Order: sequence, then C-alpha cells, then structure tokens
Amino acid sequence: MQDILFNFISKYITLTEEEKNTLLSLNLFHSVKKGTVLLAQGQSTNNNYFVLKGCIRVYYIIDGEEKTTAFYTELEGVTPHCAINKTPSEYYVGCVEDSILLVSNDDMSVEVNNKFPKFDTMCRMLSEELLAKQRMDFDEFKTSSPEQRYLNLIQKRPDLIQRVPQHQLASYLGIKPQSLSRLRARISEKKG
Repeated sequence: MQDILFNFISKYITLTEEEKNTLLSLNLFHSVKKGTVLLAQGQSTNNNYFVLKGCIRVYYIIDGEEKTTAFYTELEGVTPHCAINKTPSEYYVGCVEDSILLVSNDDMSVEVNNKFPKFDTMCRMLSEELLAKQRMDFDEFKTSSPEQRYLNLIQKRPDLIQRVPQHQLASYLGIKPQSLSRLRARISEKKG
C-alpha cells in the first residue's frame, strides 16, 4: 500500500527516504470493513480520509431516507467539513466496500508540513484540484436530467455501476431505485 501512496505523491512532489520514513512512522494505514460508519451525523472528528483501496461514500439521512452525495474510490480523499469547522457532522461517511484508508488529522499535517514544507505545497495543489472537480460535478448535476447524469456516470465512473448497490447509486443520481431500473432499460433499448 505504501507504494500506491508514494506513486501518487510523486505526481506532485519528490520524496526523500527520510520523508517516506516519516510518513510511514505516522501509522496512517487502516483496514476498514464494508459497512463501517467512519463518521456519523452529530459526531465530531478531525480525521481526513484518503482511499488507497475500496470505496467510501458521504450520505445524509433525511426523513429516514439515505441521500448519497458522493463516492470516493482509489486515490481520492475527503476531509469532512466538521474536521475544518470543529462542529458536529451534518452527514455520514461510510465504507461501501472493505477498504484500506490513509487516515490523518490536523496534528499530523502540521507536524509533517512544519518538518517538510513541500507537503504543504502538495496539499494546496490537491485542495485546488478537488475544489475545481467538485464545482464541475455540482454544476453538471444541477444542469442535467437524471438520464444524462446516469450517462455521465457510465462515461466518467463506470466502476461505480458494479461496485455500488443500486439503491445508493439511485440516491446519488437523485432518483428512486425503480426509476433507475426503468432508466437502464430505456437506455438498453436505445442501444439495441
């Protein structure tokens, strides 16, 4: 798993052996079982999650119904708002699959960034990329029909179709599971 992490980091900065050893000494790698809730509504955390293997999702429970807003898979990370704002979480973060996560917190970040300032540069670059991607995803979601959202998902994240339960996928697309089934059938007919 450390090779996956170091290969990812090398896209942004070059690490010395000392820097690699410092990262490894922080005990960042955590194996987490499918179904584990990493963060529940009302809880506070200062943890950040980076997926090395697996899939996690962010969801709300509104009127007893789960509303999925995001999936994070390999080499994607999420920093819950409550970790930044120091307030209780408004949503849940849970594992869709058995996952291997890199779990860090502010204290670790400060320690590493003080010792190795180039990590701060990398974190800023990652934050800017994530913000731009989330903005594009949000705009695309708001301006497209459910069918177009599904077609975009097939094009941009086809792995999710196989990895995520249909009811979670439907929720992510903003439709009911029955509507997703009809939508899939309609698209299959068009292709056939």
